[in-house]
Amino acid sequence: MTIHSVPKTGEPQASARTYAESPIQCRKFGHYVYEVSDIQRTLTFWLEVMNFKVSDWNEKGMVFLRCNADHHGIGLKPGKHAKRAVDGNQVEHLAFEVDSMDVLFKARDYFHKHNIPIVFEGRKGAGCNTSINFLDPDGYQFEIYWRMDQVIDDNLRPASQFRPFPNLDDAAANPVPETW
Repeated sequence: MTIHSVPKTGEPQASARTYAESPIQCRKFGHYVYEVSDIQRTLTFWLEVMNFKVSDWNEKGMVFLRCNADHHGIGLKPGKHAKRAVDGNQVEHLAFEVDSMDVLFKARDYFHKHNIPIVFEGRKGAGCNTSINFLDPDGYQFEIYWRMDQVIDDNLRPASQFRPFPNLDDAAANPVPETW
C-alpha cells in the first residue's frame, strides 16, 4: 500500500514510502478524552445540553460519559491548564450524528436560549452534512450533524452538488440530491 499525502491543492499524491498491507480497519470513531478546567461545570454541560449519561468515575477524578451502548464516547479529565490552546496544534472538533434536521433546529434554539456559543450552522460542503458547531465551557468545539453522505464502492458526490450554506434555514430549504 502506498501512503498518500495531501498537498494544499487537495489532490492526493503518492508518497515515496510504501508499507506492507495494514491489518487495521477502523469501524467507527471510538471516544474522545480531553482535559477541562472544571469537571463539574463540563459534566453538567454534557449531561444537560447533550443528554449524555455517566458510566463511571475513576480514581484520578476522570468521568466517562456515553450516548449509546458504548461504555464511553467522552472522557473528561481534570486539568490545571485546560483552556483550549489558541495557537499551535490542536483538535478542531469532534462530531456527533443526530436523527433529523428537526433536532438541529431545536438544538440551535436551545443553544441560543442557554448562551452556548455557536461557531457555525448550515452546510459546509464535502460530506454534505448539515450541522451546528458549538463550544463547550472550556472553549472546545463540537459538532452535531445530520445526514452525512455514505460512500459506497468509492462513489463520491461531485463537488458541484455540495450546496454550502452558512445557516440552517437555507441548508434545509436547499437540500442536496439524495443520489448522485
